[in-house]
Amino acid sequence: MARKSDPFAIEITPELILRAYRAGIFPMAEDAEDTDLFWVSPEQRGILPLDGLHISKSLRKRLKTHGFAVRVDTDFEAVIEGCATAGSERDSTWINATIRRVYGELFTRGYVHTVEVWDGSALVGGLYGLSLGGAFFGESMFHRATDASKIALVHLVERLRAGGYSLLDTQFVTPHLASLGGIEVPRAEYELMLARALAERGDYFAFDRPGA
Repeated sequence: MARKSDPFAIEITPELILRAYRAGIFPMAEDAEDTDLFWVSPEQRGILPLDGLHISKSLRKRLKTHGFAVRVDTDFEAVIEGCATAGSERDSTWINATIRRVYGELFTRGYVHTVEVWDGSALVGGLYGLSLGGAFFGESMFHRATDASKIALVHLVERLRAGGYSLLDTQFVTPHLASLGGIEVPRAEYELMLARALAERGDYFAFDRPGA
């Protein structure tokens, strides 16, 4: 995409981002300092089937004993800061200032959501993503404590199931996601799945209501 000094540069707005996701496209930056964004539509798209989450014996035990508090949508800025910080899960980040600004606006509008893992007053892991219809587009996750990102992802899957979602888009499949059940599907198959999911109505907060 052209730089801001280019008179033909396209303004990155929340509305543009939503249109792109509905078309199966998502934005990235080369690194945090880059002012450009580029658009991505992989030939092989990463998804995590909501009925195919793999929970190992050790993780299952950890889910019962971790003692963390899992919350949603309480501190988007802290979550995206964690995701944008190089560390144990990444050597660099594709989250630049434009991504932070636009997704922050989408969070305020109720399209972007978080799952947060807290150890007392410390945020030790989490993830964020964008919700449209019955599709949830996972953007990034991080951890500062063992298994914290896995705990966040397991909670997300439970939440999406409770809310009637049918698609969890992970964009790509990393070894970490593959170990949890992530798979790749061809672009044409993904586009069919996306169209069906967009016609549905997912409820991110159904999990929190009695009887969910």
